[in-house]
Amino acid sequence: MAFINITDVAADSSRKKKVEDSVFAIEPNAFAVHEVVRSQQAALRAGTHQTKTRGFVSGGGKKPWRQKGTGRARQGTIRAPQWAGGGVVFGPHPRSYAFKVNNKLVKLAMRSALSSKLADKALFVVENFTFEKPSTKAAAAILKALELEGRKTTVVIDNDNYAAFLSFRNIEGVRAIFACEANTYDLVDNKAVLFCADSLNWVGEVLK
Repeated sequence: MAFINITDVAADSSRKKKVEDSVFAIEPNAFAVHEVVRSQQAALRAGTHQTKTRGFVSGGGKKPWRQKGTGRARQGTIRAPQWAGGGVVFGPHPRSYAFKVNNKLVKLAMRSALSSKLADKALFVVENFTFEKPSTKAAAAILKALELEGRKTTVVIDNDNYAAFLSFRNIEGVRAIFACEANTYDLVDNKAVLFCADSLNWVGEVLK
């Protein structure tokens, strides 16, 4: 059974929490992580590129010369692809780059990311954030106490704690997300992941 250290926000005291081996102590599957991250990045692509075919290039309505008798190759329009200024053949057109990934693979990728972070000692857990009101200064103090200041960090906050979300979101290098938003890309694109106890429990229940 795997264990995680849970500290208070000042990093003065800690306790060990038993967590599911099936979520936090599996052999990381690099293929699953790569495939899921690739699908997330593909879905973010705008796909708004566009080229004009011969039908969309202005001009070229008149036949440049008669069909026969000139000794030259027959041409119907100066906007054909072989002409300078003509249309583009097989050019890119607006489309979606998104592709489907099996839900089991998505969960495997997240379990792999969490297991890898725990093994690398890059997974931090604190008791629940207690912000009476949004305070970036207080959030920065938490990161400093955990020696995460200046490190690219993903902070996973329990789903209804908006004050904590607003406190962390303005800190440079910090990506604040709610537990329900946790995904493979945000778990691997960082130097450390910081959970509060409630968000860790929520994610663990979803993935086990």
